[in-house]
Amino acid sequence: MTGRARLAFGVLAFGYAFLYLPIALVIIYSFNESRLVTVWSGFSLKWWHALFANEAMLEAAWLSLRIALVSATGAALLGLAAGYALARAPRFPGRTLFGSLVVAPMVMPEVVMGISMLLLFVGSERLFGGPDRGFLTIVVAHTTFSIAFVAIVVQARLTDFDRALEEAAMDLGATPWVTFRTVTLPLIAPAVGSGWLLAFTLSLDDLILTQFVAGAQSQTLPMRVYSSVRLGVDPQINVLATIVVTVAACALILSGWLTRRKV
Repeated sequence: MTGRARLAFGVLAFGYAFLYLPIALVIIYSFNESRLVTVWSGFSLKWWHALFANEAMLEAAWLSLRIALVSATGAALLGLAAGYALARAPRFPGRTLFGSLVVAPMVMPEVVMGISMLLLFVGSERLFGGPDRGFLTIVVAHTTFSIAFVAIVVQARLTDFDRALEEAAMDLGATPWVTFRTVTLPLIAPAVGSGWLLAFTLSLDDLILTQFVAGAQSQTLPMRVYSSVRLGVDPQINVLATIVVTVAACALILSGWLTRRKV
């Protein structure tokens, strides 16, 4: 190994250690006996039992899970439509604007999106009397934010799609809708599933956007964790972080596997 290669390897190792070593320590200290989160005093599962007995934390986790499921499903449906339009309709009036609007949430700061969503819901409440800020407004905000990720994945999958399969189905008498339902959709289903998992993960751990659109009675899991950490790190937070990291890692691994699938 040359000197330049060793330097590159050392920088890479330092970067990965900087990113993942704190996460590894959080996972290790979730099994700590001591209440002090930085002092190891022995292996124990008592903080795991304490977390599953914490009703407030469990309610916040259940709310976040329901929001993530609904918003990921909505983002998958709308992102599928947007990605299909971008891939299969290369020219139509306003395509450039439409494409920019689809990917805008990926590059727009969440604070800006949060303020705009807040103004939208406040204005809607004044004009139409609703909706009240809570579950529905959080779902709408998360869906809007996640559509871009699903659309990009679906568009990329459709770009290298073999359209001869669709043409063969139409030659055999299938209508465009039947062709899409029986040929196109099954082949791009892994990409849609991958986008769904990405949207689910993004919704599950979102904090900034949620704080703008959540009501007083709707506290998601990241909001609950943030309010708890401000008063001091409780060992239960380490346990919760371990669970969230495990779920997110499994979702991302499954998402990558689905993306690489051809059929």
